[in-house]
Amino acid sequence: MELEEDELRAQAPDFWSDAKKAEAHMKKVKNNKRWISGYEAVQSSVEELQLAAEMLKDGSATEAELDAAFADASKRVEDLELANMLQKEEDQMSAVLKIVAGAGGTESQDWASQLMRLYQRWAESKGYKVSIANLQDGDEAGIKTVTMNIEGDTVYGYLKSENGVHRLVRVSPYNAQGKRMTSFASVFVTPLVDDTIEVNVEQARISWDTFRSSGAGGQNVNKVESGVRLRYMWKNPNTGETEEILIECTETRDQPKNKERALSRLYTFIYDKEHQKYVDDIASRRKSLVSTGDRSAKIRTYNFPQGRVTDHRIGFTTHDLQGFLGGDIQPMIDALTVAENAERMKESEL
Repeated sequence: MELEEDELRAQAPDFWSDAKKAEAHMKKVKNNKRWISGYEAVQSSVEELQLAAEMLKDGSATEAELDAAFADASKRVEDLELANMLQKEEDQMSAVLKIVAGAGGTESQDWASQLMRLYQRWAESKGYKVSIANLQDGDEAGIKTVTMNIEGDTVYGYLKSENGVHRLVRVSPYNAQGKRMTSFASVFVTPLVDDTIEVNVEQARISWDTFRSSGAGGQNVNKVESGVRLRYMWKNPNTGETEEILIECTETRDQPKNKERALSRLYTFIYDKEHQKYVDDIASRRKSLVSTGDRSAKIRTYNFPQGRVTDHRIGFTTHDLQGFLGGDIQPMIDALTVAENAERMKESEL
């Protein structure tokens, strides 16, 4: 069996002599284990369904129990099918998710903070690890921007469909006249690149600044220059043009750790830039190319007066607005994944 052979190779005395190769091998082992586990779960649930059907015939099971077994088997099959649709290298990665409040002051900044909570709760429900790499509080409430690392299997595959402008329609608690207002926030999602992915970074092009972090963290966070600012002059291999990449990290009080995490985000940024064609292809198919906040780029509307959320790319609507804001976004992610896969299959037939 391939998995057993791969696990035996990992026990060789010199296995970790080439760390990058070893990490790539262990990633392969982990991925194969996940697929086998998923298949075994489907097989077990189908057997339970068959048993429930037989027990119903002899009167030792009820129709409700049969329905429950059928629902469980169907859910496991659907989950495996959806996982099979996320087969690109990028899909298997963790993700960096950035939210930026649009124009509109406190209302937009409050909306950005609601989106931050939405993705945090979704990630927690999936068992993913979430860390805040950078956070800028709003002037009165909410946030101006946040960058989060969300780590786990297929995080990017799930969240790549969140790229775009999210529109909020509600009667604003920050408006004295009680008028209905429309606000925007942009969401940017990129794969979180690890050491097994080849990314060319020239160390001579990197420069560092340090500064005192602000916000939560006690007195030390303000007295010690633990925050880091990385600047990198990146040359676009496709156009030859050079642009400055600026990354700030205030995630911990430990400056070396912040530098390490800033470098990780640099690798992620460059990887994403150099694979922009892939990102653009997704965007053009969904007609949702990310912009700075233009109304024409909106992918989703959250309508508080009507209690609904609508994704404009596939026409998917849910009337459980509060549940959605509480992190129950997987049904919409699944619908987007299925729609993208159907488009990809249609294109392959042309």
